Amino acid sequence: MRTAGAKEGGGLSVGFNIALPHEQGSNPYLDISYTFKHFYARKVCFVKPAEGFVIFPGGFGTLDELFEALTLIQTGKAENFPVVLIDTDYWEEMIDWVRNELLADGMISREDVDLLHTTDDLDEAVRAIVDCYEERTEVSAEKKADAR
Repeated sequence: MRTAGAKEGGGLSVGFNIALPHEQGSNPYLDISYTFKHFYARKVCFVKPAEGFVIFPGGFGTLDELFEALTLIQTGKAENFPVVLIDTDYWEEMIDWVRNELLADGMISREDVDLLHTTDDLDEAVRAIVDCYEERTEVSAEKKADAR
């Protein structure tokens, strides 16, 4: 199911596709669409400027992008931004596995689990990202003021 997303809300809708033999085409609601040949370049363009990820149910590509973002945040290679999973029922078993296997076995820390937020409320997802952004810009402004 495709939705109008940012476009419907009056925002700029940008899509980064990947050239694959059996993948979907571009979303018809895009203002800007770019198709990459290589996954690496696409991921850099996704993650480096990100203020947050809102992730809907999906397959291996979705999981790849989810765990790539988490790994980059965990290792400090990307800003710590909210990763919001939409549809708590869909993600519940994966979150349980993360807690019961990865965390329990010491493969990740409690802080790593806390990187994941699940919700069914789109307004809550937006609030998580906006709140993080506002907090980051306030801290940045305070640091600049202190440096003067």
